[in-house]
Amino acid sequence: MVASDRSAGPRQGVVLMAAAVMPAMAIISLVPVLPMLLREFGDVPGAAVLVPMTLTVPALCVALFSPLAGWLSDRIGRKRVLVAALLLYGAIGLMPLALHSLVLILGSRILLGLNEAAITTVATTMIGDYYEGARRERWVAIQTAVVSLSAIVLIALGGVLGEAFGSRGPFLLYLLALPIAALAAAILFEPATTARAAPRPAFPLRPVAAIIATTLAAAVLFYTLLLQIGPVLGLAGVTSPAVIGAVGAAANVGVVLGSLAFRRLAALPTRGLLAAGFGLAAAGYLGVAYLGGVWAVTGLTVLACIGGGILLPTLLTAVLRVLPAFARGRGTGLWTGTFFLGQFVAPVLAAGLAQATGGLRPALAILGWCALAGAAVLALRRERRPALAMRG
Repeated sequence: MVASDRSAGPRQGVVLMAAAVMPAMAIISLVPVLPMLLREFGDVPGAAVLVPMTLTVPALCVALFSPLAGWLSDRIGRKRVLVAALLLYGAIGLMPLALHSLVLILGSRILLGLNEAAITTVATTMIGDYYEGARRERWVAIQTAVVSLSAIVLIALGGVLGEAFGSRGPFLLYLLALPIAALAAAILFEPATTARAAPRPAFPLRPVAAIIATTLAAAVLFYTLLLQIGPVLGLAGVTSPAVIGAVGAAANVGVVLGSLAFRRLAALPTRGLLAAGFGLAAAGYLGVAYLGGVWAVTGLTVLACIGGGILLPTLLTAVLRVLPAFARGRGTGLWTGTFFLGQFVAPVLAAGLAQATGGLRPALAILGWCALAGAAVLALRRERRPALAMRG
């Protein structure tokens, strides 16, 4: 493994942002053609479950295999893992264009998820390797904003390609991974921090565990309302896909606004930023739970997503800050896996709470009150663990 002591600049940051966008395609780009796929495989036993799984199984793979991807990047080098994963991601992502078996398509999506785990983990880890202090916080905030904005673009492109080429059209988007792999090979360099060095400090298990636990709670809050926009609007009498899509787009803009707010407020104590993020999420959840109307739901969903846009970069910069260079890959992998586990858990938890409490609104209210309690604890309690009190 050859490491470099070069300094990273905007070119490296832009390539890492492009790589970080790739995994967002796994779910978002296929949403417009989900009805087509359900019709196409309607005669296959279990299609009602298997077809939606083609969208979600890559996220589960990220949750399960990100720590392994991070460990591998610690062992053999970041750039090598990232470039290989991008190439395989592009090639495997295109496979459904030639597949006519639902089982084979699902298998290809599992393989895709393995490479998605590597791309997501290593691209984020390299931000921590390349940049420090305010520069690192700026790039983490940009990453959050870019991924959120890309969701709006990707779902639109998925719809256009689905309209033009049918149910397989959105898979053409995976071609984008190939030129990004070429750019990564040409522009990125192996961080000097991944070179073998001794002695190595102990892995900071306690502070990382505190951040990981907080990340799981934040991820559940982040995804639950986003995934329940359609049902929530349905309670207000709205069933138009165009309206639901518009509100979803507005929610993603809220995430961008939150990440921009993080950039402005990054010098504040981590504990205060987390309290603000959970507080905004709580206000959005409780408002959606107790108020009605399209405009109210839209505004409150955006408010909750602004909170999410603050929480995610705050937690990511916190974990990057406490991780030693030699273990940054596996630590970031744990964080990434936890975040995607929250994406997988969110709809299951919402369904369980809704069944137990008699509806979606009471379920959202419970999550809102939990978020408010978390915000109050963070705001009022003197935090003793360094993981959540790194700037005061």
